[in-house]
Amino acid sequence: MKFNFKLGGQNLEVEINDMAEQANGSALVRYGDTLILATAVMAKEDRANLGFFPLTVEYQERYYAAGKIKGPRYIKREGRPSDEAICNARLIDRTIRPRFPKELAREVQVIITVLSWDGQNDPDIVGLIASSLALSVSNIPWQGPVGAVRVCQKDGKFFLNPSYEERDGSGADIIFAGVLEGRNNEILINMIEGELGEIEEGVVLDGLDFADNSFKELINFQKEIQQKVAKEKITLISPVKNESLEREIKAFLKDKLEQALETKTLDELKKELGSFIGEEGSKYTLDFFEQEVARLLRENIIKYNKRPDGRKIDELREIGCRAGLLPRTHGSGLFCRGQTKALSILTLGAPGDQQLLEGMEIVGKKRFMHHYNFPPYSVGEVQFLRGPGRREIGHGMLAEKALLPLIPNFEEFPYTMRIVSEILSSNGSTSMASVSSSSVALMDAGVPLKRPAAGIAMGLIGGKVLTDIQGPEDHY
Repeated sequence: MKFNFKLGGQNLEVEINDMAEQANGSALVRYGDTLILATAVMAKEDRANLGFFPLTVEYQERYYAAGKIKGPRYIKREGRPSDEAICNARLIDRTIRPRFPKELAREVQVIITVLSWDGQNDPDIVGLIASSLALSVSNIPWQGPVGAVRVCQKDGKFFLNPSYEERDGSGADIIFAGVLEGRNNEILINMIEGELGEIEEGVVLDGLDFADNSFKELINFQKEIQQKVAKEKITLISPVKNESLEREIKAFLKDKLEQALETKTLDELKKELGSFIGEEGSKYTLDFFEQEVARLLRENIIKYNKRPDGRKIDELREIGCRAGLLPRTHGSGLFCRGQTKALSILTLGAPGDQQLLEGMEIVGKKRFMHHYNFPPYSVGEVQFLRGPGRREIGHGMLAEKALLPLIPNFEEFPYTMRIVSEILSSNGSTSMASVSSSSVALMDAGVPLKRPAAGIAMGLIGGKVLTDIQGPEDHY
């Protein structure tokens, strides 16, 4: 079946068919001549005691989508995903993940494949909408659909789902994603991604207001499709409440939980609880322990403005900076915020050192690069050392976007710049620490930045905004 909807002056065409008939759900979505296939598959059995929801999102660029034959001379097939593809996968993951029920313990995989790309319409938004539809029409338990729109501001004018040309040189390029909930069908935002110049907060809010009607209509359009073609959702069986076990756990924890939260020894207390209950702690026991930690942390913050480390709601951990630590590098900066420590190193190169970009979407050169490394010693763990993972690539790009508007243009400073941020110790917001340490490294090297940059992570618990979140606050 085909469905059509006008979005940003263009036709959004959705086709629900049996092309990927063995997937739990799939959708073909076309916007202009950009065409995306999204599939959603759920494993048939639960994965017990994982401690996290096993969702994977893969975004696949195909050179044929753009009519290109790329790659080195002897290998012409696609290899590992590009940084752009990985960031798009993370964008979609962050949007859809919060809508899965907490009790779902089966593996879920969403694969977005770019089948055609017209050079005008970015496949990331189309892929996000297609993912929402694939999950919505499937039998996978999922509390969607989600809406997603891109808004950019250029010359004081807003554009909805703009073309690449309209986005070029814009002061604000923002993706909003979320759901409609409540009696008044209010937009609840659950993901924002943006690349901005130096703009005021009001511009972002005005952009959301501009997209309001289209956002609501897009979600209602998906709901209509869902009503017509969706499979019946699988019913999840909630565990039977074991009140006697819960009382026993609470009696064991008593004041130990608060002490463990303050001294950062929750893992040790969890092991003690598992030994006390027996069988090294059942899934029910461990889940209830997590619930109790979340309850206590939220209660302390909401009722008493008490954070695990004793800080006030708007209080930063102690900050320290050092410049010029490394003798033979062009620039270096160490930024410390509590236990979070990031060391950034800047290397300057000639114009010929620019990175050549040759992907499905992007062809060009890059003269400013930020790379981020998260070694296992930064969290006191032993792990295999491999190449950069999705987290490292995503965090590196996040800091790069923050710094890029402040980098001098080629005519003013004709050097190629590469920054590497080494996370030496991690307890919350290392990506934002790398923004600050990189800013110090750039100044140490004499790069004429427009002005310094800083980054910080915020958290929201029960309507209270926490400044500079760390460890358990970040998790809960």
